[in-house]
Amino acid sequence: MKKKRPLILVTNDDGITSSGIAALVEVAKRYGDVSVVAPDSPQSGMGHAITLGHPLRLREVDLFKNVPAFECSGTPVDCVKIAVDKVLKRKPDYCFSGINHGSNSSINIIYSGTMSAAMEGAFEGIPSVGFSSLNYSHDGDMTLNKRVVREVIQSLMKGKLPQKALYNVNIPNIKLSDYKGLKMCRQANAKWQENYLERKDPLGKKYYWLRGDFKNKDKGKDTDEYALKRGHASVVPVQYDLTNYDILNSVEL
Repeated sequence: MKKKRPLILVTNDDGITSSGIAALVEVAKRYGDVSVVAPDSPQSGMGHAITLGHPLRLREVDLFKNVPAFECSGTPVDCVKIAVDKVLKRKPDYCFSGINHGSNSSINIIYSGTMSAAMEGAFEGIPSVGFSSLNYSHDGDMTLNKRVVREVIQSLMKGKLPQKALYNVNIPNIKLSDYKGLKMCRQANAKWQENYLERKDPLGKKYYWLRGDFKNKDKGKDTDEYALKRGHASVVPVQYDLTNYDILNSVEL
C-alpha cells in the first residue's frame, strides 16, 4: 500500500506574495502535500495577535503551482486557526512558517508573527517550525535558505529532531560556501535598546517612529547569536509554557 504523504500547512507574516514563502513552498512540497494559508498583506511584528473586532475573509489564489493557497485578511495566527478549522480536511502533520525576511533570533521571537504562527500550530499538537533569514532583501538569493529548510525538514521527518516540539530556525546572511551547518542552540539573552524619533507633520502635530539598536550582552557560546555569527543556522527548541519553574519550585506561600 502506498504511504500517504504528510499534509503540510505553510504560512508566514510577510504576506502570501513574498519570495520567502514561495521558497518555503518550493522545498516543502517535495516532502508532502502542501496547503498555504497566509496573510494578504505584511504582518511583521504582530506577535500572537488575533482578530476579534471584525470578520475574517479568505480568498483562494493561484500563486503556487499545484498547491492550494488562500490569502487571509487576518494575522499570521488567524491564518493557522482558520486553516485548521475551515480550510484543511484534516489536521496537518506539520506547520511551517516563513521564510521571514529578517532575524527572529533571541528576543525577536516575542514580537515575531512568523514564530507566533508556528507556535499556534504547536498549540494544536502539530510539529511546527518558524524559518527566518538574516537576509532582509525580499529579492535576495534564496539558495542557502532553501538548503537549510531542506535540512530541517529532513531532520524532523526522520526523527533526528523530536516531532513533539516547536523550533525557531534562523539562517545567516552568508554565501553557501561559508555555511557551517545546523546548530542546536539556546536563545541568547539580548534585547533592543529602543527610542522613539519625534517629528511633526505639516499641521504641526507630533508623531513618532520607533527605532533602536540590537544589543547582545550574552557571552555564551551556546546561543543562537553566537552560532549565526559563525556561519551556522541556529535551531532553538521553543516552548510556550511561560512558567518560571525555578521560582515555582523554590517558593512556598
